[in-house]
Amino acid sequence: MRDIAVTLAVFGSLPFILARPWIGILVWTWLGFMNPHRLAWGFSTTMPFAMIVAITTVVAIVISREPKKFSRQPEMLLMLVFLAWMFVTTLNAHYPALAWEQFDKVAKVFFMIFVATLVINTRQRLVALALVIAASIGFFGVKGGLFTLLTGGGYRVQGPSGTFIAGNNELGLALIMTVPLLYFGYQYVRRPLVRLGFLGAVILTIVAILGTQSRGALIGLCAMGVFIWLKSRHKFRIGILIAFAILVLVPFMPESWVARMSTIENYEEDSSAMGRINAWRMAANLAGAELFGGGFETFQAKEFARYSPIPKLTFDAHSIYFEVLGEHGYPGLAIFLLLAGVTWLSASRVIRRCKKDETLRWLADLMGMVQVSLMAYLVTGGFLGLAYFDFYYNLVLLVVVAKEILATGGAERPRETPEYERSGQVRAAAVAPPGAIGQPPGSVGVPGGQ
Repeated sequence: MRDIAVTLAVFGSLPFILARPWIGILVWTWLGFMNPHRLAWGFSTTMPFAMIVAITTVVAIVISREPKKFSRQPEMLLMLVFLAWMFVTTLNAHYPALAWEQFDKVAKVFFMIFVATLVINTRQRLVALALVIAASIGFFGVKGGLFTLLTGGGYRVQGPSGTFIAGNNELGLALIMTVPLLYFGYQYVRRPLVRLGFLGAVILTIVAILGTQSRGALIGLCAMGVFIWLKSRHKFRIGILIAFAILVLVPFMPESWVARMSTIENYEEDSSAMGRINAWRMAANLAGAELFGGGFETFQAKEFARYSPIPKLTFDAHSIYFEVLGEHGYPGLAIFLLLAGVTWLSASRVIRRCKKDETLRWLADLMGMVQVSLMAYLVTGGFLGLAYFDFYYNLVLLVVVAKEILATGGAERPRETPEYERSGQVRAAAVAPPGAIGQPPGSVGVPGGQ
């Protein structure tokens, strides 16, 4: 039944994608983040749903009458430079077969980010994308939170197999990045039941983060909690959530969880931690010796034998920074860090411009939560090898779209007909808060349904 349900959902969306290409980006995002076909057991697990949706979306964009222009924001240019540099390092990769396979995956993620800038260009579409990301990962937060409560926290929460978030550490990072976007959903919607649903998802996702039993995720959760409190306009509410997590959820976890988390202080005695440090040293030595690094998938036994202090202790990168450093050298790491820094500064500029304008407060709130999610990635990612996680690059996309909306005067809807061009409501619809211009409270749409 799951196979049939997923197949019907994907193929049923194709006519809507052809009519409105931006829906294709939402479906692609849902498939990439939630991986619903991985939750089935039959034929759908091997169906190329993402490719089908991507091709349909590109065709729909080509035949669409909407104006189309690739974003020239600095973030997009940096992503293009990063992709080009990864292409060069792949040409010089130590393990070409493995490297080209990984480059293909990363290139597809980047390509769809670039495509998304063509059609995610209004308030409704921007918010919809943010909430689809939140709901797709939040599904595992709610599911994992309930599982943790029902089992007393005695088992690790894992992600779907064969995905970026299959392991407990990877899922923990994804869930931490999702909490801020779920909280934005709670801030944004107006319908009481929907708001309650978002709040419940936030709490259960925090429970699931603890349930992953990931030490890196615990560090990231603490950092995220502090930063979301600093960024939120509702510090009292966030303070209550933090107090609830500390006073109720942490004591709920079993002794085995406490024992595992306590090893953070004694990393010298932990083989996993020492393996990571050895891998980081290998990456630094490799990057120091070779300008292009080793290319994708370079953390192999031969490289450890040549560059690491403990040759026989092989380990994955377990750090976004050392992963990029080892695979793409110091130039690659510089581009990666510059992209993060520019994205952060851009979000800050949007916040400063919008926070004192009631009609744009929603955008300031969204960018604030994007910054919290970005900080969670940069902190937790220091202990996890998810440098090419599509969540991070979608955060960049959200910031780019926010800047484009402001730069074009906040047009809520692409101008498709002369009649609409003469409409005096274009700018008003762009910045109106929920409930204005004929929109029902809680609506994220605009008149006309676009």
